[in-house]
Amino acid sequence: MMIQEQRDKNRRMDKKHAESTREMSMAKIIVIGGGAAGMMAAIAAGESGHQVQLYEKNEKLGKKIFITGKGRCNVTNAGERDDFFSHIVTNPKFLYSSFGKWSNWDMYDFLERNHLPLKIERGNRVFPSSDKSSDVIKALQHALDQAHVSWHLNCGVKKLILEENAGEEGEKAPSLRCCGVVLDDGTEKKADRVIAATGGLSYPSTGSTGDGYRWAREAGHHVSELYPALVPFDAVLKDGSSCRELQGLALKNVGVRMVRDGKELASDFGEMLFTHFGVSGPVILSASNLVTSSMDQGEIQLWIDLKPALSEEQLDVRLLRELELGANKQMKNLLGTLFPAKLIPVMLRYTGISPEKKGREITREERSRLLHETKYFQVRLLRTRSFREAIITQGGISVKEIQPSTMESKLVKGLHFAGEVLDVEGFTGGYNLQIAWSTGYAAGKAGDGKKTR
Repeated sequence: MMIQEQRDKNRRMDKKHAESTREMSMAKIIVIGGGAAGMMAAIAAGESGHQVQLYEKNEKLGKKIFITGKGRCNVTNAGERDDFFSHIVTNPKFLYSSFGKWSNWDMYDFLERNHLPLKIERGNRVFPSSDKSSDVIKALQHALDQAHVSWHLNCGVKKLILEENAGEEGEKAPSLRCCGVVLDDGTEKKADRVIAATGGLSYPSTGSTGDGYRWAREAGHHVSELYPALVPFDAVLKDGSSCRELQGLALKNVGVRMVRDGKELASDFGEMLFTHFGVSGPVILSASNLVTSSMDQGEIQLWIDLKPALSEEQLDVRLLRELELGANKQMKNLLGTLFPAKLIPVMLRYTGISPEKKGREITREERSRLLHETKYFQVRLLRTRSFREAIITQGGISVKEIQPSTMESKLVKGLHFAGEVLDVEGFTGGYNLQIAWSTGYAAGKAGDGKKTR
């Protein structure tokens, strides 16, 4: 009897100790922002057993996720690691640690575990099988609930609560500590750690109004100059006429080069689109990442290779054949075998060839001009469009001031940043969302199950 009583007592003591240990290791974490990085940070922290409060200023979570990929949401890219990092434009090495913790395939498996079937399309782009971004949001909300995260909508954060970091000594110890936030209504919420995943400046209608940059500056962080990126361009045709006459023209399998003063700044191959204001489409958006910060240095020429599969010699043979076959056709009709209908009047204007001139009347010099314009069709890029149309923000909080494995500030203890607010960005194709997933996960898992104070 005495032995059994002692065993029961020991079990009670062990249970009490285990509960006490869990209580000691459970941190109170506040996540600001219910976008991709914020939700992933909250899920990761919740799965580690922390008490997580997620604050979102909008009336619903994932507002920017909802509109990405034209409502389909390119959630990540299924390429190999080296291929992935070759598509990161700014500070790729900073991502090594967080990507190692949470890779593209980790994200793929995570979404499928949360009842979201996926598919891989051209360029290793990963989409929900349903082609509905709303299903991505549902999967993330399910994961938030499973991780016991408390999320609050229509609840913005006004500022961070910063105090002196008196708990540590040494030259490298941060002088400040973040111990909570002040909500828009003035309520103070205390926390052991705060994760700011507020997005950048792109698509401000989704709530990305630059709050994270302001808080970072107030905490002593350096924020680089900010530019709209993955963004269309205002443009005019080579002769100064409006692009409106080509509005709606989609060109597939073309090569593009962006050139200033004879120097190539960016190039790509794929699809592009003419709009009423200029040019857009996948290759234009990707190339914009490499030139957006230098637009104030002068006008950029966009050179479009309309027949990239043909060398100039091969194209000349093709032109000769088309001119022979259409010897009695007027050029405005003959060129329909080579170019989209909307493009023909512009090509004739660029080359100085009369629309009524017949194929048999075309001179060698005119054919040479036609060849040149086919391989080097020019558009003048005037400026990028605004943040309202940019997919991401270029620039952000200096990664030199952020711990790459935890996303914690080196200047403020207990303050973490994740996602677009950081100075890291990639090309189109699911890379920027993966940056959000990886940095969010790293921030959520920071502390390894222990309180920061």
